[in-house]
Amino acid sequence: MFTFRNIWKISFPIILGLIAQNIMMVIDTAFLGRVSEVTLGAAAIGGVFYLCMVMLATGFSIGAQIMIGRRNGEKKITAIGTIFDHTQIFLILLAIFLWILLEILAPVLLRIFIQSPAVLAESLIFINYRKYGLLFGFIVLGFNAFYIGNTRTLVLSLSTIIMSFFNIIFDYALIFGHFGFPEMGIAGAAIATNIAEMLTFFFYLIWTIKKKHHERYLLFHFKKPDWLLLNSLFKLATPVMFQYFLSFSAWFVFFLIIENIGETALAASNITRSIYMVLMIPVWGLSASVNTLVSNTIGQGKHEMVMPLIYRVFLIGLVINILLIQLIIFIPEPIVSFYTDSQTLIDTTVPLLRVISMALIAFSFGMILFNGLSGTGKTMLALKIEIASIIFYLLTAIFLAFFLRANASVVWSVEIVYFSMMGIFALIALKKGNWQSIEL
Repeated sequence: MFTFRNIWKISFPIILGLIAQNIMMVIDTAFLGRVSEVTLGAAAIGGVFYLCMVMLATGFSIGAQIMIGRRNGEKKITAIGTIFDHTQIFLILLAIFLWILLEILAPVLLRIFIQSPAVLAESLIFINYRKYGLLFGFIVLGFNAFYIGNTRTLVLSLSTIIMSFFNIIFDYALIFGHFGFPEMGIAGAAIATNIAEMLTFFFYLIWTIKKKHHERYLLFHFKKPDWLLLNSLFKLATPVMFQYFLSFSAWFVFFLIIENIGETALAASNITRSIYMVLMIPVWGLSASVNTLVSNTIGQGKHEMVMPLIYRVFLIGLVINILLIQLIIFIPEPIVSFYTDSQTLIDTTVPLLRVISMALIAFSFGMILFNGLSGTGKTMLALKIEIASIIFYLLTAIFLAFFLRANASVVWSVEIVYFSMMGIFALIALKKGNWQSIEL
């Protein structure tokens, strides 16, 4: 049985890695907030649009992570290498495909959706440079799946700290034109992240070889395709791919809805998104852990321990989030002033933070139970829950913004509804217990 201590021991390196990664995002937002409100808003839309594509790879890597976790629980160590190799080959092919897709479709789609010519121009610049980071970024996701799946999570902290360090250095150099580099604004932010992802890939490669993990798990053999394995991997991972894609696509649409309220509301929402995602970090880390821990537990044949495990992870996440939201309840203005000097923008952002303080409680409930369900292998059911929640989420946001003409803080309240629905449906599915006979 995974105790509170064991859960935290596995989750903490993931959380630490996410903290480092999100510091990178915070610095990005803070730097771009000093450029202009338009650039800040464009980074929100361009960034979320790009993340929609990346989420396909993230979903596939999580499917691989679940399968690796199951094999780890079964002590089938060499099978993990075959899963890893097949995962990396697919992610490389997906990166090439999405690069072509972004090259062709990004200008067309963004012109359809974005109203402001200034925001459109900056968003296109961001996407044009950022797409060159797909290849190394996707390979890094494959390594993440491998190390989370086998519960050797310490390396995630190190890799993300390295990524964050180099991203911040190159952000400062390329956004503002320091150290002899040209001043590139939003393009500099995209290039900095691309460089950081490439360096992180090299770190993972060196670490894996130095620790001889490639020998223990038989990595990098790249034998001829095992179609039976690929079929099982796709059956497991495809619903997760679409789940993550739809989730971030919904967020992209959400920011388009906010853009119709105004450029200031959009800029304030980007700051809110940055703070929101930082405060989400502990539960994101715990969600990644519960996914793997559930799969490992089932692999060990201990089905009766799954629900107590999920409840323990949820309790840890709930307590952490209750503590964290005190920051945005009692000192919101100092936090927002880190991102911008504009008092108007600060005043617009503070009410949004009040809303996300409640959303974070719902997030603890929804995300951990939802990932616990995915960890059982019921990824298709998880996708159906995601679709139902997203439809309600977007319809509610559209109704509030366009029919009731509500302000941004009211529209942001749909986050509470979204995560609550996910959690309730996931809990019902877990209670039914028909996941116990699933073979991966």
